[in-house]
Amino acid sequence: MKILVTGTAGFIGSHLALKLLERGDEVIGIDNLNDYYDVNLKLARLKRLEDYQAYTDIRADISDRETMEALFKKHQPQRVVNLAAQAGVRYSIENPYAYIESNIVGFLNILEGCRHNKVEHLVYASSSSVYGANETMPFSEHDNVDHPLSLYAASKKSNELMAHTYSNLYQLPTTGLRFFTVYGPWGRPDMALFLFTKAILAGEKIKVFNYGKHRRDFTYIDDIVEGVTRTLDNPAKANENWSGKTPDPATSKAPWRVYNIGNQSPVELMKYIEVLEQCLGKTAEKELLPLQAGDVPDTYADVEALVQDVAYKPSTPIETGIKQFVDWYKNYYRYK
Repeated sequence: MKILVTGTAGFIGSHLALKLLERGDEVIGIDNLNDYYDVNLKLARLKRLEDYQAYTDIRADISDRETMEALFKKHQPQRVVNLAAQAGVRYSIENPYAYIESNIVGFLNILEGCRHNKVEHLVYASSSSVYGANETMPFSEHDNVDHPLSLYAASKKSNELMAHTYSNLYQLPTTGLRFFTVYGPWGRPDMALFLFTKAILAGEKIKVFNYGKHRRDFTYIDDIVEGVTRTLDNPAKANENWSGKTPDPATSKAPWRVYNIGNQSPVELMKYIEVLEQCLGKTAEKELLPLQAGDVPDTYADVEALVQDVAYKPSTPIETGIKQFVDWYKNYYRYK
């Protein structure tokens, strides 16, 4: 297939593009290479894709309407995976406008491109952060998600609503994937595992929020990419039994779905740090701090819907995943 992937210089996007190319798909990759974090890391991720003749690299911003209209018209992708977004819960408090431009305006351009160019299926990144103040565990797609705790979370919930209107009005199959704390090689430098590894190797103190007590459904990148690929290959279908009297938040009469994509095995942050210490052979000096504004204490994914619909099977324990990350980190940054 010819697949448009946005955010190909990103953590998940680069891994997904590589997987699609390896299985023989043609990939049109877009990224604006913004400087939210190290651009050299983004360029190094893209370099892994250069050897594939079926890969087209485009430097563009999805919030640029004219550029996106021209791109869709020229390349005519059959399916689209939208992973381009301004990421980060904490940064959304400092720079809210960046989230509206990329996550709202940019996503509208993607939807319009899909609508006018007969795209077969749009898969897009949502986030576990949409669950916000919800305290029912594990988080289920059938739960209400009307109480986001950050603008980042609100932008992702908005994406789900926007996608629903296009699925309803134009019968465009759309699937939103609520990612749960993705980690692994080539990860984001603003994420905990990256920050902890860098600090521990440098002999510096690490900041441990919520006193290390909060739990995260840490999900290894290979499991995420497998889930995204399986979802992409199975366009969303309408739920014929959906009723407006007892509305199901996860499905619709339109060809629209949202799924959790996580490990279904939450781990306490302090345990995560212990495994990292073992892999590094060094003990961290910890600064214990309260929960940060916008953060949720726990995330725990119910992924049964994705298991049933596309046979999704997360299988990587944190002991394996963290070791893979540490091996990559030491090699990439030339640690002996």
